[in-house]
Amino acid sequence: MTPPDPNQSVSLVGQILRTPEEIARVLNSLVARSEPIICDLSGGGLLFRSRLRFVDPASTYLVIDFSPDEAANRALLARSRATFHAEPGGWRVEFAAADPRAIRPREGAPGIRLRFPEIIAGHRQRESERVEARPQCELRCVADEAGLMSFDGTIANVSRGGIGFLQYDPAINLEPGTLLRGCRIDSPSGESIIVDMEVRYSQLVTLADGRRVQSSGCRFVHLSAEEAERIEALFGLKP
Repeated sequence: MTPPDPNQSVSLVGQILRTPEEIARVLNSLVARSEPIICDLSGGGLLFRSRLRFVDPASTYLVIDFSPDEAANRALLARSRATFHAEPGGWRVEFAAADPRAIRPREGAPGIRLRFPEIIAGHRQRESERVEARPQCELRCVADEAGLMSFDGTIANVSRGGIGFLQYDPAINLEPGTLLRGCRIDSPSGESIIVDMEVRYSQLVTLADGRRVQSSGCRFVHLSAEEAERIEALFGLKP
């Protein structure tokens, strides 16, 4: 097997990658760089920290190292699916993998094997200027109201490119590629707009008052010109 090229770059151009070839390229870059990978197992209360060791050339599985934290290892192995992120060279890379199980090969170190991810997402840290929602115009969002499980959130800010940042309960874990259907955004004036959003990435953040929340970057999908104009008006954005 040819080892991963340590000089290959991680470049997602703010996209979600879905083909096995594209996903393997990014994952092998993480292997080559020996980048730390992290999985939040309990709303920030327990973190699994490790490194990606091996990417199957046939794109069927991954192997990661055990964490030094035994409690984190047990928590990860008890899950059916987990979301990991890494932050190589100014990028945040995120992927979900299923069916973690411990392996102890006859040769080499023990590790954890997972299924190959179906998608991988990434974005540049501080990739574009964003504007904060004005305090008097904070927007409430009922996310996935037309889906399987709705939940309340707050639109904290939005970029002129149309990416909304949704803050919500830290116990909820939204994977990259999740489609939130029929999200209702309410303004203090009583106006509402209903849009579909695709989750690009998620991360835990600490607010000014000390609260921990999940914050997801979401791309508006199937947006009409009229809906785009209404969103600009709600957020006070200029074209």
